[in-house]
Parts: sequence; structure tokens; C-alpha cells
Amino acid sequence: MTQCCIHPSILSADFVNLEAELQRISNADAVHVDVMDNHFVPNLTLGLPVVQRIQAVSPVPLDAHLMIADADRWAPGFADAGLASVTFHAEASIAPIKLARELRSRGAKAGMALRPATPVEPYLDMLPELDMLLIMTVEPGFGGQAFLDVTLPKIRRARAAVDGSGAAVAIQVDGGITEETIARAAEAGANVFVAGSAVYGADDPGAAIDLLREKGSRTLRAATE
Repeated sequence: MTQCCIHPSILSADFVNLEAELQRISNADAVHVDVMDNHFVPNLTLGLPVVQRIQAVSPVPLDAHLMIADADRWAPGFADAGLASVTFHAEASIAPIKLARELRSRGAKAGMALRPATPVEPYLDMLPELDMLLIMTVEPGFGGQAFLDVTLPKIRRARAAVDGSGAAVAIQVDGGITEETIARAAEAGANVFVAGSAVYGADDPGAAIDLLREKGSRTLRAATE
């Protein structure tokens, strides 16, 4: 899992011109769609009908990050909408293994997210049930936060566990990813990077994606040499 993937977060995009904003990141590996319900996190963003419309016009696959309560009930609907990847929070799921299997059975890759203070160890046995493990590098709920270096040891432990298990699980990080922090996260073992303001805050979002991918790829190559 050494390929560096950049998933821009539309949380930092212009929601009034969302279709045009999606075209500006057409060189991304996927678009990260933050779904928040004002219950699991103190913010409210998009619901399933809007995500379905984004799915219809996006030039790249959709990677949904569900920051919502009762994920067991609501997450499968996003898989049914045809999204490439659906990530639920471990803290919001009563039966995460069952949910991961249901997402896969409905055609989506299954991702599971952990808040910064949630340990990874209780979930290592279920790595074969996942396609992606998202380690939050900020508290979920709002964009523009600073990267939490305290999460780096957890990323390293997750990478060691994934490599040791032989499971094809990507490690995604979300929060505070910039030209500077992407190298630290990649060195720790992440290979999928969510970037919001670093992409949409740039004059040329496409060029910002290319720069982040180059920096992340360089670090990942060095880590495997």
C-alpha cells in the first residue's frame, strides 16, 4: 500500500458552485465528502440526497466520511447510492464488523474511522473486514484545524498491524494535511490523505493536489527503500 492518494475535502469548497468546484479537482484520486449530522459532531453539512447529486456530477469517485450517529442504520444507504467508499466511525457503530460486511455486499469499499483519542488496538482483529482505516488527525467536525502530532504513534502502530496482517487496508488521515504535514503522516505509514483548505485554499487546486501527491509519494518511496 505505497501508492499516495489525495482525496480533497469539499468541506472547504464553495458550496454555491459545487459542480464547478468538483471539476477543479478532477486530477484527484477521489473526492472526500464530509457528512455531519449535528449529533455525532457539532456541525451539520450534507445529507444523502445532496451526496447522490454530487455522485452524479463528480469527475472522480466519492469517498464518504460519515460523521453521524447510528451509523449501522444510515451508512448502507450511501453504499446503495453507488459511492466508491463509505467510512463510518467506530464510535458510532454498535456492530462494526457487520456494518463493514454490509457496505462491501452493497458494492462500496468499507472504511472505519477513529477519533484522535480512540485507540486502534481494539479494532486490529477486524482489519481483514476493512478496505481503509481512517485515523483522524484533528477532532472531527470542522475544517481548517491544525494537525495533531499526537496521532503519529497511532498511525505507526496501525501501519505495523496492517503490514503484519497482510490485509490490503489503506491508511487514511484526515485533518490539517498540508505540504509540510503530509510528509510526517506518510513517514508514519499513511498513504491516503484528505486535504481541504490546502487544496481549495490554493489559487490552483489541481496544482496543489499534484504537489501534495509528489511530496507524499517521495516520502512513501523513501520509507520502503
